[in-house]
Amino acid sequence: MLRLFKPTVALLALALLGGCAGPAKNLDYTAFKAARPHSILVLPPVNESPDVTATYSMMSQVTFPLAEAGYYVMPVALVDETFKQNGLNNAAEISQVPAAKLRSIFGADAALYVKVTDYGTKYMVLSSATIVTASASLVDLKTGTTLWTGLASASSEEGQNNSGGGIIGMLITAAVKQIINSSTDAGYPIAGLTSARLLSAGHPNALLYGPRSPKYGTD
Repeated sequence: MLRLFKPTVALLALALLGGCAGPAKNLDYTAFKAARPHSILVLPPVNESPDVTATYSMMSQVTFPLAEAGYYVMPVALVDETFKQNGLNNAAEISQVPAAKLRSIFGADAALYVKVTDYGTKYMVLSSATIVTASASLVDLKTGTTLWTGLASASSEEGQNNSGGGIIGMLITAAVKQIINSSTDAGYPIAGLTSARLLSAGHPNALLYGPRSPKYGTD
């Protein structure tokens, strides 16, 4: 079952304040402004990390930032079940379904393609960090045109100070964190931060505000 992401204002603020939030170059919004999609179909994220939980961890958390940006998001659980009922269980295979076919089935204006490249805890001798990195592309299902692309990353070590306790203390702390992170899905909350950075509107190179936002048409 997909877990529900319950973000707070503080969490969203933290997500947007730091870390990687996409390329520095300015994006071309010409096609996006011409299409102005109202509804978005989120496809199951393609997982390129070793962690098998990455796809559903990310998929369960993308609805909130998209809805906050002003879009109607097709219910992700229903979308996932629809694909399974039609024999599509692999995210990579689903991403190859033609745009016209997706539109005929779901009726959405655009589809969001997500790729997870990092997910999980990495042990780095003196520290242990949980990192989630993902990229996304928004595609117009009427024309197949790519309207927007983005990249974001978040880490459990952001803002941490590991200098206390010397080398031995740092080694012990890293080892303990590794054990804890390996026994739980430590990537889940970090994936929430990554999702917020990746899909929130109102910052450079971000998604444009959708029609349900009071800021629609101002960007």
